Amino acid sequence: MSSPNLLAGRGAVVAGGSRGIGRAVAELLCNLGAGVVVNGRDADAVGETLAAITESGGRATPVIGAADDERVATGLIVECMSTFGRLDTLINCAGIAEPSGSSILTISPAEFERLIAAHLGTTFHTCRVMASQGHGSIINTSSVAFLGDYGGSGYPAGKGAVNGLTMAIAAELKAHGVRANVVCPGARTRLSAGAEYENHIEDLHRRGLLDEMTMRASLDSAPAAFVAPLYAYLASDLARDVTGRILLAAGGFVGSFDRPTPRVLGYRDHHDAEPWSVEDLHEIIGAAKV
Repeated sequence: MSSPNLLAGRGAVVAGGSRGIGRAVAELLCNLGAGVVVNGRDADAVGETLAAITESGGRATPVIGAADDERVATGLIVECMSTFGRLDTLINCAGIAEPSGSSILTISPAEFERLIAAHLGTTFHTCRVMASQGHGSIINTSSVAFLGDYGGSGYPAGKGAVNGLTMAIAAELKAHGVRANVVCPGARTRLSAGAEYENHIEDLHRRGLLDEMTMRASLDSAPAAFVAPLYAYLASDLARDVTGRILLAAGGFVGSFDRPTPRVLGYRDHHDAEPWSVEDLHEIIGAAKV
């Protein structure tokens, strides 16, 4: 069991903290002593989460609105500073689902742009404000869907962009005392439950995009409470040396994506060799094992 004083006196913002994984994270941070700004677009959901936290003795304050709006993102930081006197942790859990049955062939430009804004836009606006203070921990939420295995286009594109932005923030701000990491969570939420979701996962398996194990894991996700401790760890001083990582958590599983590195398929010194021919490239690329 985690120490109840692990985050005592800290101030934290959880964008998208009124439902699902965000709510579980907000509740755990409060249980560990932090004061938390709970953000969400639905006032009723924010109110319910706030009531649950305060009834259990936690400290929380609401900000209602979509954090991909720069004014709302700035308001989150201002509220945390004014209510709790400091900002130590920014957690982005806000997001929206891909339209049902969506693909690059069917998604509208407006739908695609909305997905990018909800994931990448939120991350950009909140992190930009957070980074300016020169200390703290940023924890952004991505998804294994960035690999493309779960279908759709705007959702994986947005999540892949979140990964890239977080790695850039981690590199740029390391010397300034700001840490930035990504969590790819797997948990049962309103976005990953119900007949429509189950049919989608089973269809991906039939099409060969998901293997049997991944399909079964996707259909039997653990509650969000199993994911929340990874966020709390990254928010704590225990993770003071952890930055620029893409981590995974699903049920009892914790993992990490290795940083991509190039694999040499062929080499010629351009000082004394001609450019590769198309046929040469076919031989070295076509023959390479994936």
